[in-house]
Amino acid sequence: MARKETKIVSGPQGALPQPRLKKIFKEKVGPALREKFQYKSTMETPRLVKVVVNMGTGIDDKELDSALRDMTAITGQKPMATVARKSVAQFKLREGMKIGCRVTLRGDRAYHFFDKLCTVALPRIRDFQGLSPKSFDGRGNYSFGLQEQLVFPEIDYDSFDKMRGMDITICTTAKTDEEGRELLKGLGFPLRDK
Repeated sequence: MARKETKIVSGPQGALPQPRLKKIFKEKVGPALREKFQYKSTMETPRLVKVVVNMGTGIDDKELDSALRDMTAITGQKPMATVARKSVAQFKLREGMKIGCRVTLRGDRAYHFFDKLCTVALPRIRDFQGLSPKSFDGRGNYSFGLQEQLVFPEIDYDSFDKMRGMDITICTTAKTDEEGRELLKGLGFPLRDK
């Protein structure tokens, strides 16, 4: 009697498909960067490493729970609560109190979130003219803030309780701001010219 073969699917259950931007990076953006900056090795080519999303809530526990729920819906990954490092009497803040949440997206999740940010969320901002090109940190990483979480389609307008802003940092392996700017522009990031 012949044994029945079972097909083993690699990867975790519910794994995301390969990101569209990763394919674009391999086929177009990577070779263009290698040609422009004359890298000797392909490993020198700047690439997207991670995306960090941070949301401050203050000391209110209900607000923290809402922020955790919203950030989980937006990023698709459970955030961790951030705690205060110092006690500040003026703000009634004690060391170790939970005051916000953050999530670090790496690999395919970072590419999926970056794609959603560029193509869906940022164009939904009212009177959006592009992001400032001056927000690079000198090493090719870009940080900016959003004033409301409603630009993401995962947040239901009827169920949200309060406008909450967030800080988003895009980390790359670029050594200079110029290389980081070319990488992000190649991936479709909406940067203004000036």
